[in-house]
Amino acid sequence: MSELQFRDYDLNEEIIKALDVLGYHSPTEVQSKVIPAALKGQDLIVKSQTGSGKTASFGIPVCELVDWAENKPQVLVLTPTRELAAQVKEDITNIGRFKRIKAVALFGKQPFAPQKIELTQKTHVVVGTPGRVFDHIERGTLPLNRIKTLVIDEADEMLSMGFIEQIEKIIQQLPRERVTMLFSATLPEAVKNLCRKYMTQPVDIEIEAAGITTASIEHALIEVRQAAKFSLLCDLLTVENPDSCIIFCRTQDQVNALFRGMADQELPVDKIHGGMMQDERFEVMNAFKRGQFRYLIATDVAARGIDIENITHVINYDIPMEKESYVHRTGRTARAGKSGKAITLVTPNEHKWVADIEGYIGFSIPVMKAPSEDAVAYAKPAFDQKLGKKQVRKVGKTEVMNENIMKLYFNGGKKKKLRAVDFVGTIAKLEGMTADDIGIITIQDNVTYVDILNGKGAMVLQAMRDTTVKGKLLKVHIAKK
Repeated sequence: MSELQFRDYDLNEEIIKALDVLGYHSPTEVQSKVIPAALKGQDLIVKSQTGSGKTASFGIPVCELVDWAENKPQVLVLTPTRELAAQVKEDITNIGRFKRIKAVALFGKQPFAPQKIELTQKTHVVVGTPGRVFDHIERGTLPLNRIKTLVIDEADEMLSMGFIEQIEKIIQQLPRERVTMLFSATLPEAVKNLCRKYMTQPVDIEIEAAGITTASIEHALIEVRQAAKFSLLCDLLTVENPDSCIIFCRTQDQVNALFRGMADQELPVDKIHGGMMQDERFEVMNAFKRGQFRYLIATDVAARGIDIENITHVINYDIPMEKESYVHRTGRTARAGKSGKAITLVTPNEHKWVADIEGYIGFSIPVMKAPSEDAVAYAKPAFDQKLGKKQVRKVGKTEVMNENIMKLYFNGGKKKKLRAVDFVGTIAKLEGMTADDIGIITIQDNVTYVDILNGKGAMVLQAMRDTTVKGKLLKVHIAKK
């Protein structure tokens, strides 16, 4: 680990404060190479595998370089999946929290109108999937004339999902004077062509790994008949006894069937796949992050966008058909410098897929024996004991960031001719308050939300019950969200 600290970069104190709260002190390898180049405004092509800390590598310079006073979006980040868009938006919001950076996520399977309303507010960073971003551009609801930075995240996944043409259409609408940063685990020819076409003397940054998959993952393969898979999985979970585990299936039907089987065993389990409503998918993901259950059954839709530091095990209940998916799935464990285990169940007729994966990752996956009856019996008491314990609730980064922040609701907005400056002017004059204690302000037609920082929310809540804003006495209470 480098001795370099984030404080060694010429970063705004508000950014440093947020990084300290988030527990980010020393940059990872990709961060130490990307941040200085990004701060200089250079175009970048970054080849770095999943779990290397690349979101913060562009999130930190993006938040540093954003001009807070500008109302229109200055940064556009494109991601392949809705989960990843939500994750990146959350990360950028946390990094830019004390600088009051406003990030908006745009993706499909969600109503268009609320996103349109959000884009009428002061917005600094837009994160979205190509389809919904292009939809907003075509309808004129996403202004592009102030965009100074384009980030293309998980470019190889964009290619495999057929988004490259749409990305080109988006790029052609953007100002020519801009910085472009592209991040990818691999660099297929179509991605290289995109770089050549739309970048100016890009800096190539490649983070060497011990092979295409991180060395801190212990890989294993168990051969099993299809009919015996469920029984083997239960034995594995007993012997391995993971605190947090993702179990990957190939299809939505298989996820549903396995979920029913595990739920019948009264195991702490939930599921996620593309056939579920988006809000339900987010709800499951957030509950998993909080540690409300231990086993998440998922299709590959969840292999991108899950950034949870403490996943100890990944089990491929079905071997992936595409070799790249093996890397994305197993990359959910051993994140942020931790170690992890990836176990793949393979039926006798699936060794072709094993050979493809081994050729791609550059090593043979060690074969492991199924746990013996004795091993399962020996492990059962510890497994049952952990099962009987109340799940320990994990505190996420956003919750840590929000500990000293209170969001207040006011029943007045644009229709009462209220502006952000009116709230700042009023609240900053309260005893014990300064403008630095006021965070993001969101003004809608009839309501306004104001973040109060530094643990001063209760004091402001009390004072504003008797204080007018622009001559109007507004109702005020703690916002529900």
